Amino acid sequence: MATTMRKIGRLAATGRTAAFFSTTRRQVFLQTASYSSRNSPYPYAPPSQWFSSLDKVTGGQNSAAWKVCYSSVASAARELHEKDLPQPNRNYVPNDVVLYQYQACPFCNKVKAFLEYYDIPYKIVEVNPINKKEIKWSDYRKVPILMVDGEQMVNSSDIIDKMFQRIHPDSISEDDVTQKWRGWVDNHLVHVLSPNIYRSPSEALESFDYITGHGNFSFTERLVAKYAGAAAMYFVSKKLKKRHNITDERGALYEAAETWVDALNGRQYLGGSEPNLGDLAVFGVLRPIRYLKSGKDMVENTRIGEWFTRMENQMKPHRLQEA
Repeated sequence: MATTMRKIGRLAATGRTAAFFSTTRRQVFLQTASYSSRNSPYPYAPPSQWFSSLDKVTGGQNSAAWKVCYSSVASAARELHEKDLPQPNRNYVPNDVVLYQYQACPFCNKVKAFLEYYDIPYKIVEVNPINKKEIKWSDYRKVPILMVDGEQMVNSSDIIDKMFQRIHPDSISEDDVTQKWRGWVDNHLVHVLSPNIYRSPSEALESFDYITGHGNFSFTERLVAKYAGAAAMYFVSKKLKKRHNITDERGALYEAAETWVDALNGRQYLGGSEPNLGDLAVFGVLRPIRYLKSGKDMVENTRIGEWFTRMENQMKPHRLQEA
């Protein structure tokens, strides 16, 4: 008897599910997708928001059966959304792109992450931080500087905005969520890095060994920069720690990493199925520290590792020989 009743229950559930594909139900599907999209800061809503939207649209009736169909609806909504996204301008391929940088500069690495994600070939000019002779021709005395077919672009966020607009000429302005997290990178995340990578004398030396190993230094300059720079930055980092109200360097780094993972809300990227400018900004500033002690500790003690690996796989390194 119990077996018979279970079979009857399964048949009834199947019938209710099949009935959803009537014209009326398809209209409700579209209404739900529309409602959920309008009320979500994300490109398409996460499951919890879909279920909430379903309840509002249907008055809470048959919610279990609606959820059976969720994956199909979400997939269709995502496909519709992606068709509506502005398509990149595949014809925009600059002839000559040169990045003036410091190897370990987080802002320079933001620009590099953008160029590599969009598969734009570029040359590197490593600037000597002591005399900056490589950028004496420019009135702008900081890095990054990006030269694009003879045009000078400065400030990492401005560079990315200009290049993004050229690749996506028909794009609407970026959404509030992306703007929020790009601002968070510039105004918070970068300030957490120095107190961590120069946290101790040994970590400061490790960092400067990396910096001078990639920088434009003579043998003597490399020795001086490594030891004098490491000592100076060790003490500077203590002042930065105080200025930004950081009591526990690693704790602040781990909290920032977890805050970012929470922002993903279960998605692969902040942009959904593909990285957006928020993803590229976070990845760019974290990439220089990934294989230093601070970066290794961050990956071992937070949930950020899987996202970071996915971002690494999205990069298309296409750097030409140094200019």
